[in-house]
Amino acid sequence: MKTNKKRSLIVMITGLIGAALIIGMIIPRETVPSEDTRVILEHTYQTYIAPICFEESDPTNFLEEATLQKAESLNYPPHSPCTEKALESERDRLLPSFLKEIGVVDKKWDSW
Repeated sequence: MKTNKKRSLIVMITGLIGAALIIGMIIPRETVPSEDTRVILEHTYQTYIAPICFEESDPTNFLEEATLQKAESLNYPPHSPCTEKALESERDRLLPSFLKEIGVVDKKWDSW
C-alpha cells in the first residue's frame, strides 16, 4: 500500500514539474535591464549613453561611468536612439526570463 502512495506522489510531483516547465516555456515575459546596468553619464548634455553606443555618440569630456539607476535618479534621458534601442527590454518566455533575473543565464546588458 505504501509503495502505491509513494508512486502516486512521485507521478504527481513529476507531472507538476512538467506542467510548470511547459507553462514557463509558453507564457511571454519582458526581461528589462537591471538597475546596476553600466551606462555612461554625459553631464554636459545631461543624458546617458549605453556603452555599445559610445563611439557614435560624439561625447564631451564631462563623463562619468555609472549605473542605469543613477542615470534615472538624475532624470537623464537616453543620449540617442542607439541608447534607447540598446536598453529596450527583451521579449522572452517566463522560464528563460526568470533564469536571466536570477543570474543563471546572462542578459544582453551583462557584457557591458
